[in-house]
Amino acid sequence: MPKPILFASPQDAETAFYEALERGDIEAMMAVWAEDEEVVLVHPGGPRLVGYASVREAWQRVFSNGKQLRVRLSRQTAVTTPFAMISTVLEHIATIDDESMSAPVAATNVYVRGALGWRMVAHHASPVPPDSIGEAPRTLH
Repeated sequence: MPKPILFASPQDAETAFYEALERGDIEAMMAVWAEDEEVVLVHPGGPRLVGYASVREAWQRVFSNGKQLRVRLSRQTAVTTPFAMISTVLEHIATIDDESMSAPVAATNVYVRGALGWRMVAHHASPVPPDSIGEAPRTLH
């Protein structure tokens, strides 16, 4: 059994997550996730999946088509505490054989720090309505 990867920071875990996504590497992807039955995954338009086995199965289905992805990130924000990070990002995804980018997907990634370093506990991705892609307001009220 391979030795678990230690992610020293939540940014290291997030970088590994997107690298695994681009490579279609299920083992690298699951090395980022906490081995916990409370982890949550929501793909765009998909159901809420809970548990390590369900998350692994969902990523395996994504990777089974054999297409290598290219992911460009924009509008990254993060809230970090000593034991958690909530990252939000727009994901712009294309395949290597078709470089045209799909409509962006808004993703929220949650990482927690435990005995084995930082691990992902939630990834929620949703389609972004085309008319909402403009610059976000700087002040809410």
